[in-house]
Amino acid sequence: MARARRRSASLLPTLVVFALLLALGGTSHARILSRFVSDGVDVDGESTSSVISLPRGLIRTTQESCEQTYGFLPCTTTAFGNLFLILAYGFLMFKAATFLSSGSELLLEIMGPGIVGGLFLPILGALPDAMLILVSGLSGSKETAQSQVLIGMGLLAGSTVMLLTLLWGSCIVVGKCDLSDRNTSLDMQDTKGFNLFGSGVTTDIQTSDAAKIMGISLLPFIVVQIPKVFHHADQRLGVLLALILSILLVISYCLYQVFQPWIQKRRLAYAKHKHVISGILRHAQMEAIGRLLDENGEPNRAVIHKLFKKIDLDRNGLLSRTELRAFIIGIKLEELDLDSDEEIDEAADKVIDDFDRTGDSEINADEFTKGICKYLIEAKRSVSNSGAYSSKFIYDFHSKTAQEHKQLTDGSDEVVESVENPTLMITKSVLLLVLGTAMAAIFADPLVDAVDNFSLATSIPSFFISFIAMPLATNSSEAVSAIIFASRKKQRTSSLTFSEIYGGVTMNNTLCLAVFLALVFVRGLTWDFTSEVLIILLVCIVMALFTSFRTTFPLWTCFIAYLLYPLSLLLVYILDFVFGWS
Repeated sequence: MARARRRSASLLPTLVVFALLLALGGTSHARILSRFVSDGVDVDGESTSSVISLPRGLIRTTQESCEQTYGFLPCTTTAFGNLFLILAYGFLMFKAATFLSSGSELLLEIMGPGIVGGLFLPILGALPDAMLILVSGLSGSKETAQSQVLIGMGLLAGSTVMLLTLLWGSCIVVGKCDLSDRNTSLDMQDTKGFNLFGSGVTTDIQTSDAAKIMGISLLPFIVVQIPKVFHHADQRLGVLLALILSILLVISYCLYQVFQPWIQKRRLAYAKHKHVISGILRHAQMEAIGRLLDENGEPNRAVIHKLFKKIDLDRNGLLSRTELRAFIIGIKLEELDLDSDEEIDEAADKVIDDFDRTGDSEINADEFTKGICKYLIEAKRSVSNSGAYSSKFIYDFHSKTAQEHKQLTDGSDEVVESVENPTLMITKSVLLLVLGTAMAAIFADPLVDAVDNFSLATSIPSFFISFIAMPLATNSSEAVSAIIFASRKKQRTSSLTFSEIYGGVTMNNTLCLAVFLALVFVRGLTWDFTSEVLIILLVCIVMALFTSFRTTFPLWTCFIAYLLYPLSLLLVYILDFVFGWS
């Protein structure tokens, strides 16, 4: 509920920016931006006194006037005026993406995975990019559309490249942990600093599968380029075939998410494991071994050691799989329904995997103490309102993990009964989704116009402006969430983080490309984006090959990702302006 209130409060800066744009776009203020940054000649060709004097290379000195979007939003022909508009409209598109993301997450919490998580949420996540791509060539003459559609291609390429380079590399940096002798990352251990080979991130095999799917999603880019490569006269056929293929891939990917929700299964496994640990803590409290926290609220290592000795039946100083299995059976976790031997063995194996640091498939006293301390800290953080000094927080943590497991087990397209006032929460989520969709639809067109006008005013190609600036507006919210999630420094959260990145690129390569191809085909535009497609193929193929066949990424791998970003810009510049490809 508090999070929903914070979301509502975030409407204030959005309203302020929108009100400012309306004020600047009014009849009496229509030329404020042009007059604020001028070379002494206004849009009517009359002499004015400059508020700011600029070099003529940074402004347009023609008598050309601009056209207000929708007839009331502000416009300008100056570089700095359009820069202001790009920032303002970019902020509003950022808020639209944030509202869509928040509404989607809230709806997923209430409705569960199924169709909501597998079908609607991936589409909603790509909606801001799709809107901007659509309006980039939707209006105006064919010649105008052919020029402005470069902005859409710049966004498509820039969004994909940013996700796989800057964001991917940053998640490696913030999520790095020490690498063990088995070349896997050790959760929550980051003692080696920026050791290029001794620290890194490990993901699971399902994340590699997501990277393979991302590689498959490149097929439409290859198909659309075939007529260009063989100099075939009918390029519209290639555009049509690529459009059909991209639509089929979107449908296939969404159905795959619905019927193979392995990410949700992975979250369920984690919830089950966390509940086993909370059961161990509760058992220690119930058996009166001692207070698990001392008077300072810190883990009581002496009591934890007593618990270790209680589980260590053969007194050899090591906890084996058999001893953990016997203990898990003894604490009777009815909520998990661990009826079969296989499920009990799986729970014991996960405890060993989580606590074992030496790789000998047994847990010594030090490993057990560190593992229990980690979960005690998490329990305090999860149920801080219960009071860290009381024994109550152990029971509250156990109840919370049981509820999390139940929600994930029973998650479906039905409303989860445990959600407080689900009708109100669904209403809020729908309002956020409607608001985000409306803002994306309204402000996409003026943002594209501002980028085009800024390009004309500065003589900077619109592709480079949209490549660098526009993904910041549409992907910043997801990028921040991914970095925060990766900073938890666990293999499971890292796996989910990188899976989301690969999923975002997959939607760019399918849904957003489908919108772009439909625009080119319907408007009869020329497919002349060879260099732009080349950098998408280059970055995606390199990263797909790099991430599909390995699960551990040492810290040095972030430099490969980072270097691909400037390399992409340099490659487009050389191909277009040196070799004249475009």
